[in-house]
Amino acid sequence: MADTAQLPAPMKDKGLWRDLTAYWILGLCNNYGYVVMLTAAHDIISQLESEDEASKAEDFAANSTQRRCNKISTSAVLLADIIPSFLVKFLAPFMPFWVHLRMGLAIGLTVFSFITVAFAREEWLAFLGIVFTSASCGIGESTLLAYSSSFNKNVVSTWSSGTGGAGIFGALSYTVLIALKLTSQQAMLVFLYVPTLEALAFWFLLRNPQEAIVRTEEAAMVAQDVLTIKEKVSYFFKELPQFFLPLSLVYFAEYFINMGLYELIYFEHIFINPPTQYRWISTVYQIGVFISRSSVNLIHFTIIWPMAILQCINLVYLTLEAIFFFTPSFWLIIFVVLWEGLLGGGAYVNTFYHMSKVVPPERRQYAIGMVAQADSYGIIAAGLLAIPVHNLICDIDVRERTGWDRRVEL
Repeated sequence: MADTAQLPAPMKDKGLWRDLTAYWILGLCNNYGYVVMLTAAHDIISQLESEDEASKAEDFAANSTQRRCNKISTSAVLLADIIPSFLVKFLAPFMPFWVHLRMGLAIGLTVFSFITVAFAREEWLAFLGIVFTSASCGIGESTLLAYSSSFNKNVVSTWSSGTGGAGIFGALSYTVLIALKLTSQQAMLVFLYVPTLEALAFWFLLRNPQEAIVRTEEAAMVAQDVLTIKEKVSYFFKELPQFFLPLSLVYFAEYFINMGLYELIYFEHIFINPPTQYRWISTVYQIGVFISRSSVNLIHFTIIWPMAILQCINLVYLTLEAIFFFTPSFWLIIFVVLWEGLLGGGAYVNTFYHMSKVVPPERRQYAIGMVAQADSYGIIAAGLLAIPVHNLICDIDVRERTGWDRRVEL
């Protein structure tokens, strides 16, 4: 009892707002380019196939049962946008944790990515720009999530909210700029403000960990265990599958839908054309992600498996919809896509928030860095499977859709 009486009272951290705000901005900027590339995937592919557009339009007009499909599935953009990120996140936990060097590289790659995609006139150059975006996102996420172990645990929730914000603001900003008649090239150049904002947040707003006074039940700065590679692998397989596996499954179902099916789900003769439908479906999905990633301080879950199962149900429904065109209204698709985003964002934020509470502090940096790879495993598997499924569905004659939206003519 005497020892307890001598414990100092918790100190209020007056500068905590800086860390929380910085991590929100960093989450926003880190994922912004990734989201923009996915939202622009349909336009990027259409631009690369511009020489075939006239013949495709003629074929579609002559054959009402032919589907509107791009020769290159948007899954190809997905793979270019995720494989480099996956490789970076896979290697990052085993590499020296030089945080300033890593962040400088991530920000530099973001700049190069927007410029490269903006001025690309060849397919390989456009995909190189997307690869730069992916590598930047992977470096930033693996670095900043691991770095969060040095700050108040609530930076995980603001980071997650920021990444959700990247989804809605990235998708919405691209969609609005295109609606304002900017070209894809002009839009990409506008987005060069994003890496500048990220640099300001990291080097000027975020405090040095030694300055961050965090008084909780644990010490603010806990020395991380120095584990051998063998010990790291052993710890991963023993302790982390409970976090890793359901998150991977959620992302598999989610990105199979996004990159394999969105392009195949469209409505003719309604108030917006199919390419615009694709952009707005992507935007609504990101709104769902933003809402759920911003809600962890209001409601959180410790078990992720139910979200994975529900996301798989969404996958089955939307696969059947892409084949049979049975949903009577575009607005029902919008609702399902919003629900999909809520599940995906909820699985992400609840996984890392729960880890920040239950994983021993001395193992937390490594554990979070490893589980941060889970989304990449699921997304890569989704992209690889979505390409042949997309092409298979493309070869199926389209059914005439009957429903409420048929009454709304252009």
